[in-house]
Amino acid sequence: MSWFITNLASAFLLPPLNLLIVAAIGLLLWRKHPCIARGLLTVAIALLWLLSTPYFAETLLHNLEGEPYVTDTGKPLADAIVVLGGGTYFHAPEYGGDTVSAAGLQRLRYAAKLQRETGKPILVTGGKPLGNALSEAQQMKQVLEQEFKVPVQWVESASNNTVENARLSYPILKAAGIKRIYLVTHAWHMPRAVQAFQSAGFQVIPAPTAYTTRYRIDLLAFVPSANALRDSRIFMHEMIGMLWYRLKGASKNADFAQMQGAEKISQRGIWVICKQEIFSVTQQLG
Repeated sequence: MSWFITNLASAFLLPPLNLLIVAAIGLLLWRKHPCIARGLLTVAIALLWLLSTPYFAETLLHNLEGEPYVTDTGKPLADAIVVLGGGTYFHAPEYGGDTVSAAGLQRLRYAAKLQRETGKPILVTGGKPLGNALSEAQQMKQVLEQEFKVPVQWVESASNNTVENARLSYPILKAAGIKRIYLVTHAWHMPRAVQAFQSAGFQVIPAPTAYTTRYRIDLLAFVPSANALRDSRIFMHEMIGMLWYRLKGASKNADFAQMQGAEKISQRGIWVICKQEIFSVTQQLG
């Protein structure tokens, strides 16, 4: 599935478009079914307000964020550092062309710190999902080497999503005899990234960065904002992504089981995984 189709489909499942669709259905039903219409409009407005509230959105993201990696704890060292691309700042006038986005820069800053502390080589991964001239990985290499003065050993430039980051990085590092890695990405992205890289065959030591933090809780934490809605969207995107990974894993296991004679495992297995994933999320939020 192409990057464009995937992102178009996800737009219909995530705020604000999903809430606008619910509200539009409510308006269409207003004359014939006013009670249903009022209910849909109330739900859409209430969820829009809740998901746009900074305190609520930050609480959601906190549920995805694990502990930071500390290099002096005596934990077993990995053999390489893998940094995931975080997007492109297109046509940056002050830099004379495309360069890494603000999110990508956060990941690179921490990767440079980790490389200085561990001395491990770096692989950068990220392709050209929008057809830009330089891949995200090439942009990352430039910034790490020219601005952070940290060498990059490997560049993976063909991937367009997290699963491809993992799948295409694996043969590169396998050829170098490396399976255990530090994985650098945003803290809220780490659970899904770990799933993808473990499925590809890596042993992963999470090295998250860019945590969701707040100086203090005040009245503004409960005033709706566009940034908070974006954070809620990120949370929902990550949860849908993790559920999708689980479903794909269930489908693969089901196909194998069917070849062995278990014909009904597919639908049942997928339904069980859906229930498990939803239950784990509700437990976290509770």
